Amino acid sequence: MVVADPTLLVEAQLHAGGARLVIGCDEVGRGALAGPVAVGMAVVDVSIGPMPTGLRDSKMLSERRRETMAPLCSEWVLHSAVGLASANEVDSLGITACLGLAGKRALAALHAGGVDILAATVLLDGHHDWLNPALRSRLPVVTRIKGDRDCASVAAASVIAKVHRDRIMIASDTDFPGYGWAGNKGYGSAQHLAAIAELGATELHRRTWLKEPALRSPAA
Repeated sequence: MVVADPTLLVEAQLHAGGARLVIGCDEVGRGALAGPVAVGMAVVDVSIGPMPTGLRDSKMLSERRRETMAPLCSEWVLHSAVGLASANEVDSLGITACLGLAGKRALAALHAGGVDILAATVLLDGHHDWLNPALRSRLPVVTRIKGDRDCASVAAASVIAKVHRDRIMIASDTDFPGYGWAGNKGYGSAQHLAAIAELGATELHRRTWLKEPALRSPAA
């Protein structure tokens, strides 16, 4: 993985094009077998100060570094929010629809916090706009491949969302011991897969993503 420092160049271009606010947006947990999918959003405007030193895409930071960086990101941006869609919703609606649902919930949290959503352009990591299909009215969305690597607002959103979701999975490890979620965060590690085979699936597993033998209830 190429390590790169993000900048605010893309955000500045969007501001110059008329966007009063830019909302960096990134998802976390898309490929996990257990736990929610999370969408982080971070709001910046033309007056935003220098980004926190060492800010990078969350995948390029150690867990300890992300924990240090997340509050710095929250303090740096104007507003931030994380929206979630549960494992049950992923099973019922599919992962792409749940990205939109989680993003819609993050936008609702920003709106409740006083953000003028209609004055914003969303800078979305990736090449596909999965956000607008979940909304009643369309927002300006700019997709950017490697946006989490190159764009500071998106990198901040990725760190905030990653730490938020990781903390959920660490807490869930206490409620559902044996799956190693404090370490693997619900992703398909060897330990996690072995535990599913031995213990079965929990209510936090995306059951449609698992093979049939894993769908029995966990052992008592």
